[in-house]
Amino acid sequence: PVAILVGAILISISILLSGGILRIKGFNSGATNPGVATPGETENTAPLPEPSIGPVKVSLDDDPVLGDKSAPVTIVEFSDYECPFCKRHFDQTYGQLKTNYIDKGKVKLVYRDLPLSFHDPMATTEAIAANCARDQGGDSAYFKFHDIIFEKTTSNGNGLTKDQLYQFATNQGLNQANFKACLDSEKFKDEVSKDLADAANAGATGTPSFVIGKSTGAEIEGKLIIGAQPYSVFQSEIDSLLQ
Repeated sequence: PVAILVGAILISISILLSGGILRIKGFNSGATNPGVATPGETENTAPLPEPSIGPVKVSLDDDPVLGDKSAPVTIVEFSDYECPFCKRHFDQTYGQLKTNYIDKGKVKLVYRDLPLSFHDPMATTEAIAANCARDQGGDSAYFKFHDIIFEKTTSNGNGLTKDQLYQFATNQGLNQANFKACLDSEKFKDEVSKDLADAANAGATGTPSFVIGKSTGAEIEGKLIIGAQPYSVFQSEIDSLLQ
């Protein structure tokens, strides 16, 4: 409980916009020239941090997994459904990773939540909603919901409404009454809070953040990659681990 509280407090500290990352003020991102800008300014006002930091360790928790669970390389993604840079990663990089590595059994993706305070309540609501989808249909239902959120949101905290989330559940063939009860009761809020704490402990300085490495049981040790880095950054790190 203490770790969760501390993590939530750290995440709640003022968050700044920089390059391809929504950065949490007060952490050392490893950037050579952070050049942070205030929320609302253009996405491209500052450079990304250095591509990788580490190694770091992070728990896989019991979060949803995309791909072969025995894949040799694991990516843990800490992300915010309302973060425009997380959406950029989804639009520009996620599909290539899925086609070239995840679908071929080389990599599995573990998705963990890092909703930022200035994107709430919808960022946390969407994180809970995806977990409610998983509650009914397992990991495959989770990632279908994950995909539709990123496809439909306009980001920045007001990209979707709860009514749209209810409709997504119906369109996906989920029981809407059960889904609505799960979402309205915030059934998975504690699970989201645990992800926040683990993100802080891993040194995730903003969204999106990724740890790429080889998992040993319930945790992974690997490089921390911060920001919506280009596909080539992920490709280089994954290929080195597959050698």
